[in-house]
Amino acid sequence: MNGFADVDAVITTRELAKMIKQAGIRFDKLPDEKFDVPFGEEATGAGVIFGATGGVMEAAIRTAGSWLDGDAPWNVDWETGYDAGVKEATVKVGGIDLNLCIVSGLANARKVLEKVKSGEKNYHFIEVMACPGGCLNGGGQPIAKDGKYAETVKMRRAGIQAIDKGKSARISCDSPAIKQVYAEFFEKPGSHLAHELLHTSYADEFDKL
Repeated sequence: MNGFADVDAVITTRELAKMIKQAGIRFDKLPDEKFDVPFGEEATGAGVIFGATGGVMEAAIRTAGSWLDGDAPWNVDWETGYDAGVKEATVKVGGIDLNLCIVSGLANARKVLEKVKSGEKNYHFIEVMACPGGCLNGGGQPIAKDGKYAETVKMRRAGIQAIDKGKSARISCDSPAIKQVYAEFFEKPGSHLAHELLHTSYADEFDKL
């Protein structure tokens, strides 16, 4: 593993599907059983929405809201920004109006950063996803039939939003598995051990270049 990445290799959704097919596994012929812990019932809706642009930010906003004033903003009402692939919103969390921005595509990210540098825009939180629409439209995902990408992405987003709304736990820190690992190992959010093991900094690596 090099100094700039936390991942050595990945398997795309399409590759996994091919492997399952090559192995002759038929899900419709398998008996039902529970997911391995901590997946399935213990997974939170906040984790599910990570797959769409804005999902990571919304999950963080839910946690912040629940911690600060006990009121989690369940859904952010995004407004289309000043360019395609850019959306903005203002959400009150802990009595503070937070200016939010979500971006799809690196070209749009450059536009947003230029507006921030010039002082034209002021955001408290910016989320950037390289893939238009988020991971659910990533390069390794199943290819949309008949080239209907916009319709396919919309359906995938609606699917994960429905899963999120159907979850009994919709805030990341409400996961029983997360509560257990903090109680038994990390002690508490923001602890020295949690910071040391869960936070990544590339500053030192860039200084070596």
